[in-house]
Amino acid sequence: MKTLVGKICVVTGATRGIGKGIALQLGEAGATVYITGRTLDPPNNQVGGSLRETAKEVENRGGKCIPVQCDHSKDDDIVKLFDKVKNEQDGKLDILVNNAYSAVNAIMDNLGKRFWEYEPKMWDDVNNVGLRNHYFCSVYAARMMVERQSGLIVNISSSGGLRKLFNVAYGIGKAACDRMAVDCGLDLKKHNVTFVSLWPGPVNTENVSKHIDKPDLSKFKKFFENGETVEYAGKCIVHLANDPNVIKKTARILLTAELGDEYGFDDVNGRHLQSFRQIKYLLQQGGYGWIAPFIPGFIKIPYWVLTLASSKF
Repeated sequence: MKTLVGKICVVTGATRGIGKGIALQLGEAGATVYITGRTLDPPNNQVGGSLRETAKEVENRGGKCIPVQCDHSKDDDIVKLFDKVKNEQDGKLDILVNNAYSAVNAIMDNLGKRFWEYEPKMWDDVNNVGLRNHYFCSVYAARMMVERQSGLIVNISSSGGLRKLFNVAYGIGKAACDRMAVDCGLDLKKHNVTFVSLWPGPVNTENVSKHIDKPDLSKFKKFFENGETVEYAGKCIVHLANDPNVIKKTARILLTAELGDEYGFDDVNGRHLQSFRQIKYLLQQGGYGWIAPFIPGFIKIPYWVLTLASSKF
């Protein structure tokens, strides 16, 4: 259903992966979607990973897509992006999805190393685009949304903000993305602008498929193969955007699978996703699948227990 006709959206880092999947779902819902990335056209006419390709797919789904070549490590590019949206849409912006990330290859090339064993520039590789840029984009988006007293901002984060995953810089960045959503959400609440952090489960993206056979990742192969498609997070954001009471979720961390349960939808491949808070899911992943069918799906680890996992007190 075209429930987002007339809505103006920005999805950063949408040439592939989750960002592309989100853009596709927003377009399918009828939105006008500005997508960003560094690659406007595929090199040497190769297929895959370009803004024009994503834009074409979005428009094939029924949306309007405007590709904007943007290097999110450059402040001037970020300013130009939001100036373009503001000028072309009369100051209107309904949804911002902070998804741009430039550290996948750096992370995968250094799997298994301790923080002192790779160069300290790993911090910038991970957190320049994946954190600092999110804050910049959120500032410019919030100025437009506050003016109209309406809007939704989503940081794409992960459970790596709760417990160590991949490397130190990655965990710090994701924890900070979550903190950003909480604190910005509190500032924005009285202006009817919602800011949340979204945790997808394991997603079998192009980059995951490329690296999954590496020794440090191969043990997670089944975990990712049975995970979400790149479009599931997009379905979550469409449902959030259509929720008249979404402001009640501001300043919170949201899990994709739990939104699927709340709003009653499955992944685009028809699979129903389970939350990692569900005891039956944990039993399945831990090799106790024989007992999992006997555990009701509503029995979950409480959120307060998750917070204990990262407590430093």
